[in-house]
Amino acid sequence: MLRPRYGLLATLVAIAAPAQANEARLDVPKGRLGDAAVAAAQQTGSTIVVVDENLSNRKVGPLRGTMTARQAAERLARASGGHLVVVNGAAFRIERAPTTPPRLAAVERPAKAARRPAPELPPEAFSEQPIVVVASKRDLTLRDFPGQVHQIDGSDLVFGGVGGTDRIAARIATVSTTHLGTGRNKLFIRGIADSSFTGPTQSTVGQYLGDLRLSYNAPDPDLRLSDMRAVEVLEGPQGALYGAGSLGGIVRFVPNDPDLGAAAASGIVGGSVTARGEPGFDANLVVNLPLAEDRIGLRVAADGERQGGYIDKPLLRREDVNRTWVGAVRGSIRARIAADWTLDLIGLTQTTRGDDSQYADRGGAPLERSARVSEGYGAHYGQGQIVLSGRVGDIRLRSSTGAARQDLSERYDATLPDGPDRLFVQRNRTLLFANETRIWQPLGRRFGWLAGISYTHNNTRLQRELQASDTITPYTGVANSIEEFTLYGEASVRLFEGLVASAGGRLTWSTLDGAGEDVRPEIALANGAITAQRTERMALPSLALTAHPLAALTMYLRYQEGFRPGGLTVDNDFVRRFRNDRISTIEFGLRRGSAGRGPFDLAASVSFTDWRDIQADYIDLAGLPTTANVGNGQIWTFTLTGSALIAPGLRIDAGGVINRSRISQPNLYADVLVPSLIPITEVPNVAKVAARIGVDYRRKLGSAIELHGQGWARYVGQSRLGVGPELGDLQGDYLETGATIRLGTDAQGATLSITNIPDVAGNRFALGTPFAIGRNQVTPLRPLTVRLGFDARF
Repeated sequence: MLRPRYGLLATLVAIAAPAQANEARLDVPKGRLGDAAVAAAQQTGSTIVVVDENLSNRKVGPLRGTMTARQAAERLARASGGHLVVVNGAAFRIERAPTTPPRLAAVERPAKAARRPAPELPPEAFSEQPIVVVASKRDLTLRDFPGQVHQIDGSDLVFGGVGGTDRIAARIATVSTTHLGTGRNKLFIRGIADSSFTGPTQSTVGQYLGDLRLSYNAPDPDLRLSDMRAVEVLEGPQGALYGAGSLGGIVRFVPNDPDLGAAAASGIVGGSVTARGEPGFDANLVVNLPLAEDRIGLRVAADGERQGGYIDKPLLRREDVNRTWVGAVRGSIRARIAADWTLDLIGLTQTTRGDDSQYADRGGAPLERSARVSEGYGAHYGQGQIVLSGRVGDIRLRSSTGAARQDLSERYDATLPDGPDRLFVQRNRTLLFANETRIWQPLGRRFGWLAGISYTHNNTRLQRELQASDTITPYTGVANSIEEFTLYGEASVRLFEGLVASAGGRLTWSTLDGAGEDVRPEIALANGAITAQRTERMALPSLALTAHPLAALTMYLRYQEGFRPGGLTVDNDFVRRFRNDRISTIEFGLRRGSAGRGPFDLAASVSFTDWRDIQADYIDLAGLPTTANVGNGQIWTFTLTGSALIAPGLRIDAGGVINRSRISQPNLYADVLVPSLIPITEVPNVAKVAARIGVDYRRKLGSAIELHGQGWARYVGQSRLGVGPELGDLQGDYLETGATIRLGTDAQGATLSITNIPDVAGNRFALGTPFAIGRNQVTPLRPLTVRLGFDARF
């Protein structure tokens, strides 16, 4: 393996040399001044700082040509109506011009001021704008980032109504999810999947709101994605920057910050009808209020949704039982405490209630289930953050401290054949406290770096009971606690104008503790040491090379590692321990252009992953999911995405992923302990093939009205539910489709959306209750649904 790796490194170095002559020109299209300043600074190897946030949001025209850093900063300052301050020959600051009229003079007519055309810089041909990858934690541009990045603009996430993480999976072929229901699913990225269930194992995908993760070993809370600036998905592993639980990658939500200088509001309402199901509705309101001019601002987003049911239970004489209710509020207050320093207070809460589950019987009517009990669930998520951000010269700092609580209560049908009605109730409560503090200097002409520390404390309590007639029988549960302290860092050096080398690492100390709960006295623990505290230390290195053989082409080679700590699980009333697992990946990829920008873009990658001591779930002898280390495995992943502007206003995008996995060294202890684990051959839950195609069309109808349409189709290939024969049923092999049309102005519009256009049933997921494996369950797609919505901005 060493010789091919070094050969590929040498190839990247060799092809990068000619790129020196292609880096002289400056390409910055029209947009926000803040974004343009970052792009110009990156391309000139200088520092251009915009002090005032409101000035940073002003629109400027395109900037292109060969020029010095000072000339670029002068043109940006002139175009934005700002004032340039020269700090030194390579550092500049753009401030509000002293002659700028007081804001009170503009308050009388805010609407017209907001629509004033952006000042144009010297006219140049359009080219794509360098994009900053926020999730890089050190303001790396996409051009210099070694890895596959997917960025979804916030406007696309609410096009046709506010949604959750299903909007992400619909747009990115490498992202997949289980389908137990809103607030109880698990996300997977690029073939790294562990299980179908919510248990003590940590997720393989880390989800972050800003710098703080949403949860540790709890399901995807499926937050409403309203008022987001963007969502970024980094394919994994991302262990050096994000630590435990980023084996498959990370999803980072970037919400809009409060505007300290202008009041604004927006709203979305919609109603939907589902074939053979109930109607639904959704509503969203976003309000921004300056509380003290240019010093304090408040921003609040509120969402409510009712998802109509479509599953029937004939034995209960009930129809459309799986209706779901979602309510969410997110608020933030920003205070400018100094010229370059801000303090943010962020809070969010979301409650989800599902009246019943959404699976059906395989082989029967497509939308019917032969159960005699209600299998509803409830999920609640809450988080609060305090974030301090600022800079001292070229050095930037960000410190985030927060706490999160997630509660999930689930009911499963545990009725035996010809037996009385029984319900199995499982409650999972998680409390997370975390802090991350980092300092960094963006990559300039020669060098950039990042250093940080983080602390995480997570407690999880799993309780289980069996309800039959008038009796309630407690089942063995488990409590897990983990405390992590981490040091991490990363640095990049521009070896010359066509080649950037990066190296980083993360050192984590983890203290784990756990114990069984509601253990019956006659049941002995399998290992007397499992309740004892233990400490683990993990070092995760990262290496990467990024080359630019052509101006619009980026090639990279990277090596990354990731891990998940061990813990305790319940197996047939016994409390057992499972070990940590570790993953290492080597990846080669390339990008031509930026997704959705310019006439044509393309991204491709191939990666090989070695996964040791895989943590996975199976069904124990009591019919309940449990966890074990099932062996070692390897995964090959091939991805390809791209888009093209094939006519004015018409863009086509497509993408696909191929996953090939196998478990090469099954864990013999697991095979002896649980005979059902013997036929382990591949990593579960991830389709071998997934592909997506989409279309985006825009056309002006007059001076202000625009027709905007989007359509997409996504194929999800076959996969297996889990390890072992009980979970060996095939799932997948279905097509998801959707289309939305909006007609209106920038301020108001109407949308018409349709999903599951061919009205197919499919099978998104093959398990609704672990107690009814013999019933051959399936999880059909929501039937054809049509939504009519209205949106407005004030």
